[in-house]
Amino acid sequence: MTKNENLVKFGFKFGQNGAHSARTMMLAEISQLFDIQPVDAKPEEYKYDIEVANVLHKPTSRARTLTWRHLVDLYGMDTQIPLFRIFRLLWESDEKARPLLACQMSLTRDPILRLSKPKILSLRIGEHLPREGMEQAVIDQYPDRFSPAMLKSMAQNVNGTWTRAGYLSGRNKKIRSEPDVRPVNVAFSLFLGYLEGATGNRLFSTEWTQMLECRRESLIELARLASHRGLLNFKHSSEVIEVTFPDYLTQEEEAWLYE
Repeated sequence: MTKNENLVKFGFKFGQNGAHSARTMMLAEISQLFDIQPVDAKPEEYKYDIEVANVLHKPTSRARTLTWRHLVDLYGMDTQIPLFRIFRLLWESDEKARPLLACQMSLTRDPILRLSKPKILSLRIGEHLPREGMEQAVIDQYPDRFSPAMLKSMAQNVNGTWTRAGYLSGRNKKIRSEPDVRPVNVAFSLFLGYLEGATGNRLFSTEWTQMLECRRESLIELARLASHRGLLNFKHSSEVIEVTFPDYLTQEEEAWLYE
């Protein structure tokens, strides 16, 4: 089994298509649904809320169906998917961490959002990002694949997500900003690195911790705070670091790490 095939079992998605071709990370929708349903809600309960009860106030049945489809693409919406289950639990830990947490989760499942990440991280704090700059970032990776109209829409969507997550600011003129990184976000980044095979010190230098743009000392302190809040187990002695995630995975899911 390849690394990507193994990660798919945990809830990662790969390929070329993603929900950001049509939507942002849908933070308002996911927030409203999670306010209504408990952490152990079933997929059919979320689906009922959207398609039948219309709690998100979508104007047509097609809009409701598409909303559910995009949310499944972005998040999974099923606690049988380990990534969604942990994301849903962490969501309850810190309201202020939610926008960045939703972005982190979306990055695990949306290839379109992932391809925009290098462009965002390449910008200096305070640097202007024109929409055309994000369009070019897509063209560089997928030349001649998307129409001008689709490129414009995708750029607006991914920029909207990065804005809600705190990496960009401004309504019309997007300026690179510094996200508010909280212990919950570090805990989730460390967990994502763990699923990809990192342990110990290496957990603090994966792509998931690097995207938080914190100094190593800050990451360690935030991990310590996460440990104090019961989000993970963290031990740090001299140059040795140990991080474990009690009760994050079932015994069967833990075994997937070694397949």
